[in-house]
Amino acid sequence: MTIKDCTIEVLVGTLAPLGEKKVPSGIAKKPVRKRLWLSNTGLEGDAQGDLKRHGGVDKAVHHYPFDHYEKWVSDIGAVSLLEGAGAFGENISTTGLDETNVALGDVFQLGGARVEVSQGRQPCWKLNSRFGIADMSMRVQKTGRTGWYYRVVETGYVAPEDTLTLVDRTSPEWTIHRLWRTLYIDTMNREELAQMAALERLPDGWRRYAERRLASGRVEDWSSRLTGEQAT
Repeated sequence: MTIKDCTIEVLVGTLAPLGEKKVPSGIAKKPVRKRLWLSNTGLEGDAQGDLKRHGGVDKAVHHYPFDHYEKWVSDIGAVSLLEGAGAFGENISTTGLDETNVALGDVFQLGGARVEVSQGRQPCWKLNSRFGIADMSMRVQKTGRTGWYYRVVETGYVAPEDTLTLVDRTSPEWTIHRLWRTLYIDTMNREELAQMAALERLPDGWRRYAERRLASGRVEDWSSRLTGEQAT
């Protein structure tokens, strides 16, 4: 499989109150028109309201395919958020890449920086507040239109219209789509879980999902993440 070079759009967001609870969040990303420094923890000027669950070295940059937007318009209607990139809190927007052709461990040259695909995005309740749709996070999870995260392996400047170029692949068979299917669709496929747990470049948090299912024979409860309410 060949991945063609993609031109990128770069987006960042500052903290702002989100939803009825006015929770501080950086999910509202806006396109930038200047180059920004990309450090090991993210783009200059970008913010996250919950550093326990968002940001950090394994989630330094969020990439969401603009290709999905037309599908979302078909699903939920032509809401204003879908008129341009940034609806899903992404830092990088492209066309031509999606979860079926991007894999764990893929290394890309991103402008003057170099990044590595670290994991898929696990949608949370903040998408419900962002879109005003009570089950938007579940819709994202069920469709597999999640996007993915990068860790930064070489810092550098990134600018709009820079090129995203694939430079290395370590596990091309483990696409983001396959990881999504293992986590959310074929949830107790022990062979897939064992292979997932053995992936060298997988973050420890994702590895533990596979290990715990293999040990317990049970799937973890997603309700708190998806709804923002504590499970009872």
